[in-house]
Amino acid sequence: MLARVLSLICAVSLAACAAFDFPDPTPEDFAIHGIDVSRYQGDIDWHRVKRAGTEFAWIKATEGGDYVDPKFMENWVKAKAAGVPRGAYHFYYFCRPVEEQISWFIANVPVDPDALPPVLDMEWNAHSKTCRKRPPRAQLLRDMRVFLEAMEDHYGKSPVIYSSVDFHRDRLVGAKHEYDFWLRSVASHPNRKYEKRGNWVFWQYTAEGRVDGVDGNVDRNVFFGTRSQWRDWLKGELER
Repeated sequence: MLARVLSLICAVSLAACAAFDFPDPTPEDFAIHGIDVSRYQGDIDWHRVKRAGTEFAWIKATEGGDYVDPKFMENWVKAKAAGVPRGAYHFYYFCRPVEEQISWFIANVPVDPDALPPVLDMEWNAHSKTCRKRPPRAQLLRDMRVFLEAMEDHYGKSPVIYSSVDFHRDRLVGAKHEYDFWLRSVASHPNRKYEKRGNWVFWQYTAEGRVDGVDGNVDRNVFFGTRSQWRDWLKGELER
């Protein structure tokens, strides 16, 4: 119980941890654990994933304006059938107009009232051979807002922003918005890596996780709060 209290204090304020000499919370200190997947995980046994204690999953759906993850629909259907709450994410491509990316996501991701909110994945396209653009901050923030507002209007749920340390540092520090963050931080607690990060709700803490039902490595994540807060977040009623 004490570990849970300390983890929640530190999740809200790293300064509070330092002031009282509390250690950073570890992933094991959090109650709600999940995964995120794409075609690279191959065939997933979602019933085994559920039995392993997985309580949510983010599934790659689309990228740019013309790519659909070939495993998306299979994972989308089977995760729900196994009772794993799941949501879809879109990997943003800086060489396609935002309007095309919105249309592509909507065309490929069904409206499902039981789904988690959609996710906008904002990372530099570092591994792309076709797109090396790094648009200026003002343009990116404007396009992100257009995308997020369109998702909220279409799916009826407040979207989540996924970001990596370098992209957040380069473009998102201090950005004003009402959307929750899902942050990648595999070296340490997110509060150690992100400046003025706003409200982070999900923490991707490793790319080398293991979960029964998935062959090989899989990204693992935690929800920031208690089980009660998780239920409130699922209903869109979480107050922070």
